[in-house]
Amino acid sequence: MQYLGFEYFLNATQRVYWIYILSALLIALIYTRVYPETKTYFSKSVLWHTSAQMDYLYFIVISAIKIGVIFPLILSSKDVALQTTFFMQKQFGFLHLDTAQIGVIATYTISIFLINDFTRYWLHRWMHESTLLWKFHRVHHSAEVLNPLTFYRVHPIENILFGLRYALSVGFVTGVFIYLFGASIGVVEILGVNVITFLFGLAGSNLRHSHIPLRYGVFEKLIISPFLHQLHHAKKSINTNYGSVLSVWDQIFKTYYVTQSNSKLDFGADIKHTTVLEMLLEPLKTIMKEINLKKGTYNEKNIA
Repeated sequence: MQYLGFEYFLNATQRVYWIYILSALLIALIYTRVYPETKTYFSKSVLWHTSAQMDYLYFIVISAIKIGVIFPLILSSKDVALQTTFFMQKQFGFLHLDTAQIGVIATYTISIFLINDFTRYWLHRWMHESTLLWKFHRVHHSAEVLNPLTFYRVHPIENILFGLRYALSVGFVTGVFIYLFGASIGVVEILGVNVITFLFGLAGSNLRHSHIPLRYGVFEKLIISPFLHQLHHAKKSINTNYGSVLSVWDQIFKTYYVTQSNSKLDFGADIKHTTVLEMLLEPLKTIMKEINLKKGTYNEKNIA
């Protein structure tokens, strides 16, 4: 069963954890009561669109690939933490600060969240700005309609990159905290998840990949709302709003975009995938084709 991804709905660390889904549905129901015209966003034309069907099938396939191929290969954040601690001990000697545990836990909880969100912003941005990385990331943006499982419409290469990002960034911060405060550090958690991440999940995070344009009002200056992420998926503003949870990174680095327009957003990237196999192989084929073209051009220049 786990290879089909059903455990994702029972795991609080996953975006589609059942409590987050239920919360998103309740928010969406209230939203459609206030704005009746948005009921069409739950229509068959959206939920059973060809692109949505691809999401459902791809979710099953990518779950199997992650468990069978990616997870065994990914560097562990625990290994990075231990190596970081050993390195600091070797360079600076042994140190242990005598600080109130509650303060350490609170600081560690916030630090882990911030470094995770900050590095997600930059890798996400690079996936857009790098010609090479975009070929993999546009698999995600090829979705023509949005639903919660669109979140998992990610190429395995991108999954590997984000896994390495997590291991290196979170592992490094953890290693520093272990060096300074010992192995008794901890995170403020709810159901085994960082409390900040858990609360974000309850706030309708699954509506980010939906057609419900939920806004957070003044809080959008701090947090990425579903509407801001939907703007990120729109063709006209695809290179904006890279933030995962916080919108402050977009504001600091000038990639923040918001509009008051209520016009329907046009989703989709510069390519359309029609099968799951195509989603997996097209980026690789495109890269190989470009390499061969460059080789051909180089050879022609040498002959000339």
